[in-house]
Amino acid sequence: MNKFQGLFLFLLLTHFYSFGQKKVLNAITAGNITIDGKFNEPIWEYAPVAKDFVMFAPDNGRPINENKKTEVQIVYNDDAIFVAAKMYDDEPSKILKEITQRDNFGTSENFGIFINGFNDSQQDFRFYVSAAGVQADCIFTNENGEDFTWDAIWESHVKVTDFGWVAELKIPYAALRFSKKKEQTWGLNFYREIRRDRQSYTWNFIDSTINNESAQSGILQGIEDIQTPTRLFFIPYSSFYLNSNRFEKTSGQLKAGLDIKYGISDAFTLDAILIPDFGQTKFDNVELYLGPFEQQFTENRPFFTEGTDLFKKGDLLYSRRIGGTPDYKLSDVEFFSGNTNINLVNAAKISGRTKNGLGIGVLNAVTEETNLEIINAETGETRTEIEPLANYNEIVIDQRFRKNSSVSFVNTNVTRIGSFRDANVSAAVFDLNTRENTFNVKGDFKYSYVNESNTIPDKKGYNTSLFLGETSGKYRYGIGGKYVSEDFDNNDLGINFQTHYYTLYSYNSYRILNPTKRFNTFETNLNFYSEFDNRTGKIQTGSATLVFDTTSKKNDYYGINIYSSPLKTYNFYEPRSIDDSKFLTVPESVGVWLYFSSNYNHPFAIDINPYYTYINEKDRIDYGILSVQNTDLTIVFH
Repeated sequence: MNKFQGLFLFLLLTHFYSFGQKKVLNAITAGNITIDGKFNEPIWEYAPVAKDFVMFAPDNGRPINENKKTEVQIVYNDDAIFVAAKMYDDEPSKILKEITQRDNFGTSENFGIFINGFNDSQQDFRFYVSAAGVQADCIFTNENGEDFTWDAIWESHVKVTDFGWVAELKIPYAALRFSKKKEQTWGLNFYREIRRDRQSYTWNFIDSTINNESAQSGILQGIEDIQTPTRLFFIPYSSFYLNSNRFEKTSGQLKAGLDIKYGISDAFTLDAILIPDFGQTKFDNVELYLGPFEQQFTENRPFFTEGTDLFKKGDLLYSRRIGGTPDYKLSDVEFFSGNTNINLVNAAKISGRTKNGLGIGVLNAVTEETNLEIINAETGETRTEIEPLANYNEIVIDQRFRKNSSVSFVNTNVTRIGSFRDANVSAAVFDLNTRENTFNVKGDFKYSYVNESNTIPDKKGYNTSLFLGETSGKYRYGIGGKYVSEDFDNNDLGINFQTHYYTLYSYNSYRILNPTKRFNTFETNLNFYSEFDNRTGKIQTGSATLVFDTTSKKNDYYGINIYSSPLKTYNFYEPRSIDDSKFLTVPESVGVWLYFSSNYNHPFAIDINPYYTYINEKDRIDYGILSVQNTDLTIVFH
């Protein structure tokens, strides 16, 4: 080996050591810590410090400036871990801090900690706090990204100081999942966003050319011999309702029930509810909906929103089916009398993951038999329908391996007592990545079986998809397809809007990984999508989309979206008919959208989104010409 080869090898190994090796932070034991943002307990003088943050975006890999340095410490006791973070800033008066709702940072700067209790590079529990003190928490997976519907109970306190701002956090073990080992080794990363500069940093370097953030976390060591308290919670409730309408006498109703949460182990949790009442949950927003498909609502009931990452595998669960509105077709002048929802008798779920990466989830719920009174508003006549006692069940088995791949089996089942409709759906789901996270293959196969009644034949259908793609580097591409048979039906416990179609699609993208002379960020995407009706072979959708997303050196955002549908397509759903010969012909079209968002660090900021659409149809040629009515305008003052 000559001296030039030796020098090259040294530089290569130095680069790998700097950006390939995982950083390690050691936590030390502590007594009680007051969450006040003061850090005046003696333990903070001795706890090891995580520092030397690296930019995630836009200049991926650049070390943080000394005047913006970030220092984080972790200590622990038998109840929780405690985090002390110092975010230095050379201009503290310019730190953005907007008070918003939970899980929404608005224009605030924020700090986050990412924890993977199994260190398997598959799932992070993420806890954020903004400079305004707003909390956000989510579960992150490489497959689904950040899911902010998950909420945990934890404490935080922030303060703006003369050197920047600080955050102190207490995260109880009850909010985490980890193996029952004497010595814990967790995946760990810290995150800081400097909003006014549109810059984000992490403690352990996350290479943006690799499409797996969790695999690039650092390591937390030192937590050992913790005696976690028993996670057992009993939450009783009682409520009283007064019901009155012009068709019935005024009546009162008293309800009582119990919620239970029990930590079977540090990795598995049992949640159960007995005779639940969700009257305290927020109501659905009232929307004028004129679409051809069923309207989908967000789940607001806490039992069905907590710890649901496993149950989302295969996309077979729409929890609003459980204790939801009866599935009866009403005329325009008919309505349900009294409560429109079927009462939930009880529900329970067990979920968790072993140290070997095997995730198990079981969900079961029972709804009571209900006599439904349906009233005709014009005549006053009533009729009675029966909603039978029903059992809803989902089982999920998910095996993770190689820290970036998984294979799952999912089954949902709805059984109704008596000669009523029963349904069963099974799915095999896989998401496979190469060891270097450069190539991805994912797909599924779903099979549905519905037993309507003795007089109606059983219905069997399937739904399958496959995707292959390059997922790393500046240039990325992928191709995929999907086929759904006419009789596929998962609507008893899931939600599916259309069947009897197949799709083919592809995408191509290019991005810069580090700023250039003109741009901080630049990305362009070219996407093609086609969809065909299985029964007639007619094309339902055919489009090409070209997108440019850029951030200038002044941190102003510019976006361009060019959309084209060059062929006539056919809509079989808008006519609201099961007759295959009836469809809506959709003409060719082309559209252009522009988007501009100025740097929010300025006293006056503006978002504007003008667009223009041309549709090849008589009297619609000028549709969508830029005007005040067709412009979305947002103005922000600080």
